[in-house]
Amino acid sequence: MSSTRVEKIADAVLYEGYALYPYRASSRKNRSRFTFGRLYPESFSVTQGDSAPFITQTECLLLSVGDNPLLNIRFRFLQPVSREIALPGEPVTSLDAIPDKDSLAIVAQTRIDGKLYQSWQEAVARELEFSRVPVADLLGEGIETRRFSFPTSTEMEPIPDRSGLIRAFICRRQMQIVGLGKARAARIDDQVLKVTVSLENLTQIEAADLINEETILLRTFVSTHAILTASGGEFLSLLDPPADYSDSAASCKNIGLWPVLVGEKNNNRADTLLSSPIILYDNPELAAESPGDLFDNTEIDEILTLRVLTMTDEEKSEMNQLDERTREILERTESMSKADLLSMHGEMRKTEMSCNVFADRNVRPKSVMIEGRELYVGDAVTIRPKGRADVMDLALEGRTAVIESIEQDAEERIYLALVLDEDPGRDLGLAGQPGHRFFYRADEVALPRS
Repeated sequence: MSSTRVEKIADAVLYEGYALYPYRASSRKNRSRFTFGRLYPESFSVTQGDSAPFITQTECLLLSVGDNPLLNIRFRFLQPVSREIALPGEPVTSLDAIPDKDSLAIVAQTRIDGKLYQSWQEAVARELEFSRVPVADLLGEGIETRRFSFPTSTEMEPIPDRSGLIRAFICRRQMQIVGLGKARAARIDDQVLKVTVSLENLTQIEAADLINEETILLRTFVSTHAILTASGGEFLSLLDPPADYSDSAASCKNIGLWPVLVGEKNNNRADTLLSSPIILYDNPELAAESPGDLFDNTEIDEILTLRVLTMTDEEKSEMNQLDERTREILERTESMSKADLLSMHGEMRKTEMSCNVFADRNVRPKSVMIEGRELYVGDAVTIRPKGRADVMDLALEGRTAVIESIEQDAEERIYLALVLDEDPGRDLGLAGQPGHRFFYRADEVALPRS
């Protein structure tokens, strides 16, 4: 797998949950964010126990295919940033006269020349890298460590009105964070080693701040994950390891992360491994039909995109002005063509089972007899389900629909693919797309009553 594809998958993990539909600060869903891969400050963690871990660990199996394999280890996470809207007592005429932050009034939102500015939480991506570490150096007592620190910082961005007077400021505030990365290895046999990497949040917090949720969050690592790349070695799948190493795979202790292969598929081995806070399968891939980040990868792109399109103008205006990432979602969504939207609905891919009669339109019946009348594709019917207790059948009882196709299975039973007249996605159903067609036997439909 190319490094670009690995980066895209890793970035999807990094920004999972950054902002959720409906992508507005006023949404209750977006008042508690950054829920994946949290690594809390150690001093806070000891007061909370297992519910607030300060350490994350990845253990995996590395097959040596060279004399001295090398490891690249990258720990990645987001550091939350507080974005506050601050109002001066009087408009400021010059940047040389920026008032002290303590004299500014912090507000949830303000409007200047019709544009909405809101307090919010942004994030900055952080990374710690171990580059080309010889695995031999990690054996025995050879633990490799890297300590890092990012300082407290405050940035004041002026918000002028049309006349040039500064009416407000965007105050972005980062708290100091401190962390420690470690790497070590142990030999399983002559060929396979167990590699262990960990990341710790060693940020200290004053006792008085241990009950301050915002202070804790600003010193927490979020969406924490690791990417391991081997040169002269290959990682073995922990989900489907070779039989000889199943016990060794089961003994790997992973804390807060789930390691999966992300390199090229090669007999459950790969030169790259992603250790994610989200449970994935080996060799995950981003759907080619996905138009871009939606920050909610447990949902379907089509659903989220259609929901964005149904927002009111006022809701879209708030989303557009929230931050750069949500603005990109809105702009991309509104510029999508009908073909782009249709591609997200589903992709029919060919399989090797070409004998399936449902996949061959040439063997489908041309018509079907309903109540003594011959009906064709495009004719109208009324749905009359029989002998079932399905809630969908109850909901569709008596609904009118059009026949999209007539199907026949291997036992020569006839089924009708129906598209509801009142379905908002009727065009998709008539185009044969899944999700907007309902299948019923020929004896479960009737002629429409005038």
